[in-house]
Amino acid sequence: MAKVELTATATFGLEAVVAREINGLGYENLKTENGKVTFVANEQDICRTNLWLRSADRILVKIGEFEALSFEELFQQTKALPWDQWIPANARFPVKGKSIKSQLYSVPDCQAIVKKAIVEKMKETYCRDWFEETGPTFTIEVAILKDIVTLTIDTSGPGLHKRGYRKLSAEAPLKETLAAAMISLSRWQPERTLIDPFCGSGTIPIEAALMGQNIAPGLNRKFAAEEWPNIPTQYWDQAREEALDLAKRDKPLRIIGSDIDKKVLDLARYHARQAGVEKQIHFQQQSAVDLSSKFKYGYIICNPPYGERSGEKKEVEHLYREIGKTFKGLDTWSIYLLTANENFEALFGRQANKKRKLYNGRIKVDFYQFFGPRPPRGLIIDHT
Repeated sequence: MAKVELTATATFGLEAVVAREINGLGYENLKTENGKVTFVANEQDICRTNLWLRSADRILVKIGEFEALSFEELFQQTKALPWDQWIPANARFPVKGKSIKSQLYSVPDCQAIVKKAIVEKMKETYCRDWFEETGPTFTIEVAILKDIVTLTIDTSGPGLHKRGYRKLSAEAPLKETLAAAMISLSRWQPERTLIDPFCGSGTIPIEAALMGQNIAPGLNRKFAAEEWPNIPTQYWDQAREEALDLAKRDKPLRIIGSDIDKKVLDLARYHARQAGVEKQIHFQQQSAVDLSSKFKYGYIICNPPYGERSGEKKEVEHLYREIGKTFKGLDTWSIYLLTANENFEALFGRQANKKRKLYNGRIKVDFYQFFGPRPPRGLIIDHT
């Protein structure tokens, strides 16, 4: 089976989380850089990584990397790469691009030159002068950083955050990949209670349920590379069969999602049904300031309102003060909150044990982590 170099792209700040997931799937010798993790695998692993990675944005096949200081160098070195091993004669192959701190700074020109070079390569391979581009899609990216050109093909299609369960969306939804990363960073264990008191359309509880039952997040969606003729259908079948075998759908979980808005809770329940985890999550209408629990140990993981809009700031600051008082009563719980408010700790009334800079879409945020004590060894979790 042919070896390929794969790149898992990641939102800024989540590279280490993605690397840990890749390592957990059994891949070694990872190279972690800003916004991506690169590793060597085989063609079948394109299927496995697309199905299993929870926090990555996409899986790309790296075709080549070289220095280019002129358009002629870009053309010739692109043409020399083995595009014919991947792209069939009928393929659609749009070219996307980006350039940072490089002499070749015109992205449209770079895209056009890469497209032309690939067409010339394919003319030689397929002995034809015209390509209709009516077949499977091979989205190519030319990324130039400090004059180093990296050329890749996207195997995922729609981003990996599109699990397939969120057919409808609430206002300002949290991406599934970021929700999964928040849970991973919290080191939550499925034996412990998890509450999201700002659950909205249910993304954090649903991602926790998928993780808790070891359900591959990409199990209910399709990927661009499924249409590629050089990746046999049996590879996808085997990867999905493996994922189904590894799922622990009988594993009991205690996950609670609450929100003050009844409409978004209806949406959360719908999404949980679509994801196949509706029996693992209890949704309830409740204000976060009224949160309480009969359980001594657990995790609160949430994405409260940020107050970004005009007129909302004071209201949100009041909310942070109130939940600070409420959560103080849960002093044996671990608490994890994502917010863009730079004054959050002062409002909440506690200094975080740890803070991590992340991005929620284009919004710069901090992930505040307040560690609770470990429960006694041998503590039996009652899921009734």
